[in-house]
Amino acid sequence: MQSGKGRVVHHRLRTITLVLFLSAAAQGQVSDNSYSSIGNIGLAITSFGRIGNGFSASFWPVQPSCEYPFTPVRSRIEHLFSGGIWIGGYKNGQGPFVSTVTTDYYSSPSEFTQPRDSGLTERSSLLDSRYYSPAAVSHQDFVSDFTDSNTVDPGTGQEIVGHHPLNVSVREEAYSWEYPIANFFVILSFRVTNTGNTAIDSMFVGFVNDFVVRNTNYRLPTEGTSFYSGTGIGYVDSLRLVYAFDAEHRASDLPTDNYVSMKLLGVDPVSAVVKSQPAYLDSLNSYTHFSAWQFRASTGDANLLSPSNDALRFEKMETSLPSNYYNDPSHPSYIGKAGNRYSLLSAGPIELMPDSSVTVVFAIVCAPKTVTSNPLDYQNNALASRKALYENATWAQRTFNGDDRNGDGILQSDEDMYGDGKIHRYIFPNILPPPHVHVVPGDRQATVYWDDTPENVIDPLLNRKNFEGYRLYKSKPGFDFEGIQDPYEEIAGFDLIDSLGLDTGLPARIIPPVQFPGDPYQYDYKFTVPFLLNGWQYVFGVEAYDKGDPTSGTPSQASVRAMGKVFPGPTASAGDSASVGVFPNPYYTKAYWDGTGEREKKIYFYNLPARCEIRIYTIAGDIVATLEHNAATYNGSDIQWFKHYDSDNSQRMPGALHAWDLISDADQAVATGLYLFTVKDLKTGDIKRGKFLIIK
Repeated sequence: MQSGKGRVVHHRLRTITLVLFLSAAAQGQVSDNSYSSIGNIGLAITSFGRIGNGFSASFWPVQPSCEYPFTPVRSRIEHLFSGGIWIGGYKNGQGPFVSTVTTDYYSSPSEFTQPRDSGLTERSSLLDSRYYSPAAVSHQDFVSDFTDSNTVDPGTGQEIVGHHPLNVSVREEAYSWEYPIANFFVILSFRVTNTGNTAIDSMFVGFVNDFVVRNTNYRLPTEGTSFYSGTGIGYVDSLRLVYAFDAEHRASDLPTDNYVSMKLLGVDPVSAVVKSQPAYLDSLNSYTHFSAWQFRASTGDANLLSPSNDALRFEKMETSLPSNYYNDPSHPSYIGKAGNRYSLLSAGPIELMPDSSVTVVFAIVCAPKTVTSNPLDYQNNALASRKALYENATWAQRTFNGDDRNGDGILQSDEDMYGDGKIHRYIFPNILPPPHVHVVPGDRQATVYWDDTPENVIDPLLNRKNFEGYRLYKSKPGFDFEGIQDPYEEIAGFDLIDSLGLDTGLPARIIPPVQFPGDPYQYDYKFTVPFLLNGWQYVFGVEAYDKGDPTSGTPSQASVRAMGKVFPGPTASAGDSASVGVFPNPYYTKAYWDGTGEREKKIYFYNLPARCEIRIYTIAGDIVATLEHNAATYNGSDIQWFKHYDSDNSQRMPGALHAWDLISDADQAVATGLYLFTVKDLKTGDIKRGKFLIIK
């Protein structure tokens, strides 16, 4: 079948599930909470600056809080209770005031609000997404607007006690991608605008997180303190990165050998930061602050007391925790050991004039531990263990940097991709487009055709062609009813002869290229797959992959995999001497390959003429069912099996097969017995006969 942009199946077979208000779904509007389902992190996102779902019984574990890896078969390894934006500063010489969306005092409502009819809007840059929008930045955007200007929540009518508005509005945008170099982070961008009449002095924008790294298959949030008190925290000032990990490794749990982190990616414009220096990175690192505190602590180490009011919260935002708290394991308050803590990453001070805006961008980044041979020996293996985390964080930073490839905040002439003198964020090395694919079923085989679309694409960052080869995939037998997690296997690979890969060479070109009726594309290559089972559903895929870029450290990347579904079998044979028949024969109704429902059975008539009428009789000669077959249009979509196991009806049939669901014209399931059938060729009038047995 032809598989263009409208029929793309991505690298992993995944059902994209979101908590939606159905009345708004068609407009891309979702409820006030949803979660990222693109990539490898399932992150709960609200419409007013909060992430994580607090393991609320209303949402968890139906939807993740911050689950990594987030796979079709859920890992249920969680990393976050909740987190949210803080904005603090002085107004009219008074303050400091801090507007928060979450604290470790649960009775405190969010000080950011929205109108009653507001929520998250989902967008996607994927052309085959129901949420496609040319304004989308990533494969899955969530966008919302909220403000701290209200002292009464317009959505609930609840008074926000003790709230002193700074009068800011915030545009929140969350971005996630399914690219292999980007599926381990979610970017959170906050554009803060001063909607008041006076400047906000010494403003800080921060993000607070209650990281909780646990394998919830073994320990649940309902265990209380035992669940929440096992996480260690660290900080890397050169990367502006706070990270967390399972520091307890309780013997009864499987290890949770992951890191979760938050990284400050940047401030636009950085000139908004007061006293910023000419060197972008130096100024940004100097005006990034890291703090942490014990959950609800009111006594003990003064540096780790919970900030219970605006003045104390602002102090956390403008100062940093002494480095020996996270660098020295012998320190009595070392936060790298198991505990229940909050962390805060903030940027400032910023002077924000009326009607002015500044954008502060963070990223949630996850990674597995690289060294796990002795997980309790954290300190000795720390740098090696965090290698993957640092690499993943670097990719998040490079994604934010865009065409400012060296990240110095200055657009050099050789970096200016668009020739407009402006830095453009969120630019990836070009991911090749998928080839167009057409799969033709045959008798116990299928032939996969694809075109050379990816071979002539210019990578905008490298300014050259970067194509390297193709990989072909086939679904594993029974994938459609077994629920196999990884349903595809590679069956062939073709690589340019250039000393970079396997150097197999590309397959011989079809000259001239072949084109199929009703298909606008011409196909340059083909590959025949033999030894298939007639009447079984197969999915074939072709992906292109590039060379990567060793200079920048970019690994080879694969395109989205273009797919085609077929059912092998004999081709239309009108006028020949082939005998018509039925398979399987005899048919047992509890066959492994059929569904469980009464209407999810099927048998096939084969060696059919291109246009024919099939009549099925009891042994007494009573007509049971009449089927009309047209090889040019038939795809099986008239029976329940295909609706259940192939819901998009995109499969291609070979022409001489026709499926019957064992349901009579009277809409009754047929009984055990011997049945007769005739096949009348509607072109010649010839009639062929046969019989089959059904055993229930």
